[in-house]
Amino acid sequence: MIILLIILITAVISIIAFNDREIFEKLKFNAFDIKHNRQPHRFFTYAFLHIDLMHLLVNMYVLWTFGEVVFANFQIYFGFKAVIYFLALYIGGVLFSVLFDFNKHKNNVSYNAVGASGAVASIVFASIILHPEGRIFLFFIPIGIPSAIFGVLYLIYSAYMAKKANDNIGHNAHFWGSIFGVIFTIILNPAFFTSFINEVFSFI
Repeated sequence: MIILLIILITAVISIIAFNDREIFEKLKFNAFDIKHNRQPHRFFTYAFLHIDLMHLLVNMYVLWTFGEVVFANFQIYFGFKAVIYFLALYIGGVLFSVLFDFNKHKNNVSYNAVGASGAVASIVFASIILHPEGRIFLFFIPIGIPSAIFGVLYLIYSAYMAKKANDNIGHNAHFWGSIFGVIFTIILNPAFFTSFINEVFSFI
């Protein structure tokens, strides 16, 4: 239910902003406005915006797919606190994923960002910690990639692309969102990390 609610709210705001540039401009992430114009809401509201319908659909599909795994595990281990912890993971991912870019671009008036990708990355990597034995299927690769291997490759790729900085994709947000997902999940229950390590070494 909580995942559907996040998807619904994000979809409604994104679609409204598609047709209302004023709303889009007021909610997007802009480090300069956050620092110099005292608009801290942009740390969070940017995650409810997307560039286009495809951007929105991809993020929400990934959130739904991996969020179900994470939430089901949270229910098993934490019971009624699962909703609180899932929201903390998602919202924390929204904030943590842009802190690096805030520090980097706080005096750059032209740097903007939108999309839930950083928060979604937090969910994806939480699922990897919980189920490293799982496999992730990409459209162009017919064979599933073990989750743990995918995680390592994804972090390397994100860090590399962030340094190149020659496209319009928020690779820093992906990287730091992923890191937050790992750290948050382990803090919730350190036994998750032990299980993760044991599972990884069992199929090395």
